[in-house]
Amino acid sequence: MIERYTLPEMGQIWTERAKYQSWLDVELAACEANFDLGTIPEGAITQIREKANFDPKRILEIEEEVRHDVIAFLTNVNEHVGDAGRYIHVGMTSSDVLDTGLALQMHSSIKLLLKEIEQLQGAIHQLAKKHKGTVMIGRSHAIHGEPITFGFKLAGWLAETIRNSKRLERLDKDISVGQISGAMGTYANTDPRVEKLTCEKLGLQPDTASTQVISRDRHADYIQTIALVGACLDRFATEIRNLQRTDVLEVEESFAKGQKGSSAMPHKRNPIRSERISGLSRVLRSYVVAALENVVLWHERDISHSSAERMMLPDCSITLHFMLREMTQVIEGLGIYPKNMIQNMNIYGGVVFSQRVLLALVETGMSREEAYKVVQLHAHSAWNQEGGNFRKNLENDPTVVKRLGNAKLADCFSTDLHQANLHAIWDRLELDIT
Repeated sequence: MIERYTLPEMGQIWTERAKYQSWLDVELAACEANFDLGTIPEGAITQIREKANFDPKRILEIEEEVRHDVIAFLTNVNEHVGDAGRYIHVGMTSSDVLDTGLALQMHSSIKLLLKEIEQLQGAIHQLAKKHKGTVMIGRSHAIHGEPITFGFKLAGWLAETIRNSKRLERLDKDISVGQISGAMGTYANTDPRVEKLTCEKLGLQPDTASTQVISRDRHADYIQTIALVGACLDRFATEIRNLQRTDVLEVEESFAKGQKGSSAMPHKRNPIRSERISGLSRVLRSYVVAALENVVLWHERDISHSSAERMMLPDCSITLHFMLREMTQVIEGLGIYPKNMIQNMNIYGGVVFSQRVLLALVETGMSREEAYKVVQLHAHSAWNQEGGNFRKNLENDPTVVKRLGNAKLADCFSTDLHQANLHAIWDRLELDIT
């Protein structure tokens, strides 16, 4: 396998120089394959190995005249190689270079994305373990439901992050394909063995049935998967934004020394990084339609996909890479306020324990309909009154006290039951992590 230069950052994978380097890698691998098959003499392959190079500025100069990027690239490479250049690109078409080179770039991008997801997974896992027993209120429709723990909430994020890692690993296999099949993809002027050997040298698999291009369902999958990962980050960010609201304040983004929240209001501490993630996720999702439109090409090829891909593939890759790093830093610096969680949960005297009281009354022989009516009356009474207290309302109801007694009623306001079976989730998560 040819050792390719490993680019340290996502942005560098998508530079013009990196693109041309991927093209050169493809051309060199194809030459090596032809040499292995005896169609390039040893003197020529030696000259190609030693002299093959390119100059991005010179390529653009040539392209100004020929109006064809691959021809301009090959012309410039031949200027470096000399006479042996006649063995380069033999039997190939432009898309053999473009699409196989693009596969190398997407493969490199996924490697970096997986590295960032691993960091995020570690940060969430650590915080989740720390707060396994940190009790807070669970919400549905943005309204208080029943007690959960903050670790339980993070367990859902962790499971989703693990799935995203698996999605990218699967995607890597699907996009790591190349083609050296020539015009229309029929191998009319090249041996299929050249494709096989070239792909092996590049760490790719030959596409099963390419035309003159690799079908764009693979590239649409790339964009859709990136957008999906971004949507998951948006979900985490939106939850942080909601939990940081002044009237909730159960978690909070870190606020650096000297940081300012508002030009007018000195008290402001805003969840700007989470908002940034939410905003960028919209950009990722906006590219999905274009990626799906690119699947539809005329006959064996056209280039209507090319202009859109030159924008969205680098943009989506770089954007998600940034979002993953941003979210990891948010998680690592997240402020957690357990006292506020308990205070919010017990507002109105613990109305969120209404189901426990309902079931306890039913266990005493009261009909469910009657029990529901009694509990709802006291819950709504507490909810609609300033300083209302659900528990005190129950304690002042002779029927409830007679049926349950003080000890049983007090037991209804414990969170132990809500945590008793959460170990099942953690057991499954630990299996997924290992």
